[in-house]
Amino acid sequence: MKNTSGALAGLKVIDLSRVLAGPFCTQILGDHGAEVIKIEPPNGDETRSWGPFSPEGSAYYSGINRNKHHASVDLSKQEGRALLLRLLEGADVLIHNFKVGTLERWGLGYEDVLSGRFPKLIYCHITGFGDDGPLGGLPGYDSVVQAITGCMSVNGSPNSGPTRVGMSIVDIGTGMNALAAILLAALERERSGLGQKLDVSLYDCALTYLHPHAAGYLQTGAVPARSGNQHPSIAPYEEFATRTGPMFLGVGNDGQFIAVCKFLACTELSADPRFATNALRVQHRDALHDLLQVVLNEQDAEELSTRLLRSGIPASAIKDVPDVLAAPHTIHRKMILEDGDYKALGIPIKLSRTPGALRSLPKPLGSDSRDVCRAAGLSDAEIDRMVAERIVFEKPGR
Repeated sequence: MKNTSGALAGLKVIDLSRVLAGPFCTQILGDHGAEVIKIEPPNGDETRSWGPFSPEGSAYYSGINRNKHHASVDLSKQEGRALLLRLLEGADVLIHNFKVGTLERWGLGYEDVLSGRFPKLIYCHITGFGDDGPLGGLPGYDSVVQAITGCMSVNGSPNSGPTRVGMSIVDIGTGMNALAAILLAALERERSGLGQKLDVSLYDCALTYLHPHAAGYLQTGAVPARSGNQHPSIAPYEEFATRTGPMFLGVGNDGQFIAVCKFLACTELSADPRFATNALRVQHRDALHDLLQVVLNEQDAEELSTRLLRSGIPASAIKDVPDVLAAPHTIHRKMILEDGDYKALGIPIKLSRTPGALRSLPKPLGSDSRDVCRAAGLSDAEIDRMVAERIVFEKPGR
């Protein structure tokens, strides 16, 4: 029997993060049952103003902020920070991406204040470059970090030059690493009874994407080159044209190469000594590509790639976003969540007994401010005063 309360039921998270990495992390926590209290500044998470927009508001914001309580507090004011401390009394996790030193200036530093007052607290700080070092404390943004960590240098083709990865892959990956860090710390806390500070930076996370490029350079001195849609170490593992559009063929080993040549009725290629091993195929990649391209020119990308995939040979037509979101397998995997006008990507982590679920929709700024304050022990009169004094907000700027 499934437990619909979620694997993380009972975990309380105070989320001060904004934009993408932190909110993506806390949405996953919320999907799996954690109580997430998102506290935004008076003007809200800046992504609320980022398009595209639906009648419900920013699709960017709503796509990563479900399953949360939505409150708005001015933490630059002493009484706002006092409210935060009250909320931390029963919290397991505090996550934020303020600039280095901000919470310290507010008298809420981890080492100086929070670790002593809340010894079980798991404190997760997401930064651009970490707290210290030559770049420590500087602001980090996904595309800039892609540039500064070398990710752009290996993305694109020799003709295109360095190219930004089209998704916010550094932010998303950093959010996933923050999630892992929180769960690691929660597991360790079961043994020690203590929380700890988690230092998760976009810079470090982006560097981990440089495999195998970094490993190749560190161990052999080989300088990575841009290879477009080709794999630097495997062939044929690249894009081909077909009659109906581009497709990608991913042949990962010698056995698959023999199989694909048999499937495509071009066994002379697998018998060619130039292509006998993967290392030789990489060496003669251009010749192999041209010969395979002749075979694939008049094929139907979708039909052929489906047959290849069902035969155990990795291949796919190169699809666009609308096609992927409407694909039968996307629907079968429940990777689209819908509730009224709300539509967003679903929950990728599938647990058999304690599955994630859509429990609450993203809400306008400050919608849950009163409930959050009441949960912290404030009376309605106190809340009224704090709203009037612009410490707590029930709507943007008010």
